[in-house]
Amino acid sequence: MPAPGTSADLPLLDAVVIGAGQAGLSAAYHLQRLALDFVVLDANDAPGGAWQHRWDSLTMHDVHGVADLPGMPVPDFDPAARANVTVPAYFGEYEARLGLPVERPVRVTSVAPEAPGPDAPLVVTTTAGCWRARSIVNATGTWDTPFLPFYPGARGFRGPQFHTAGYPGPEFFRGLRVVVVGGGASAVQFIGELADIAGSIAWVTRRTPVWRTGDFDPEAGREAVALVEERVRRGLPPKSVVSVTGLMLRPQERRAAELGIYAARRPMFTRVEADGVRWADGSFEPADAIVWATGFRPSVAHLRLLRLRGDAGGIQLEAPRDPHTFTTATRDRRIHFVGYGPSASTIGATRAGRVAALAVRDQLSVGP
Repeated sequence: MPAPGTSADLPLLDAVVIGAGQAGLSAAYHLQRLALDFVVLDANDAPGGAWQHRWDSLTMHDVHGVADLPGMPVPDFDPAARANVTVPAYFGEYEARLGLPVERPVRVTSVAPEAPGPDAPLVVTTTAGCWRARSIVNATGTWDTPFLPFYPGARGFRGPQFHTAGYPGPEFFRGLRVVVVGGGASAVQFIGELADIAGSIAWVTRRTPVWRTGDFDPEAGREAVALVEERVRRGLPPKSVVSVTGLMLRPQERRAAELGIYAARRPMFTRVEADGVRWADGSFEPADAIVWATGFRPSVAHLRLLRLRGDAGGIQLEAPRDPHTFTTATRDRRIHFVGYGPSASTIGATRAGRVAALAVRDQLSVGP
């Protein structure tokens, strides 16, 4: 823990890693191998990153894959095991085996320069005191920043409403009339789970879903990631990789497809009423519960004092070492991002961790 006093009294670390999910642990592994002096600050009470907060019904059979952390391959998971237990256990073993310097629970509230100038140390203020570092590796992901759109009347809805981040599992909805809002993979999965449990399901999306009919081979994956990379290169708000890969139905979602739920998708309603949702043409869908599978936004509010956002609304990144891995903030090269934009996947996060660690080393070698 940091010592009390002014920031100048604190030891100067090479880096502070914010977040201990897949991306943060990967970055920590490579920082350690480079013999850099760093600490990992994690807001959670226990290892596991966002995985520990996923709903209980999500099994390892349901997840889209967990990439190897560097230096420790993913074990053979039981497909029936709960993801919110199994993956955190893997992360916890990884931290312990490598002896990574993780401090928790520590929530970062702000990062600010100690003095003017591009090479000044950065002061990391947290719920447990302050740290001081020459660089930041931000690995906070998106889970802490759910996006819940505003719709007239939503506060007057009499039934329960859940965002993906608080989804209680399918049993809660047994026999209920459910409206599922959102055009991403989570919405498709929720519908698959609820097909034989809910009394009825209405699927509502803002845009017409794009379905992938061909195989998602490595070439298709590279093309999808390239589209997301282009957004962060231009400083646009990042989109998820799945938004450009398209949606695919897995075997566990075939039942919902047979019932015609996906084919009956409707555009967004104009308002929420006490017992359902209504469209502009006057049509009405009665509902007992609403699930807002409307995605997340990057959790970067703690970086606001650095003014990293550009006019386009996003944080522009550059690729100082790998032309396909954007990690360094163009507006402040002391700040490196992993798990942001094109690296917001388990495979991408693992690769970005290495690139970011090397970028930190390069930054320090030319610093004061």
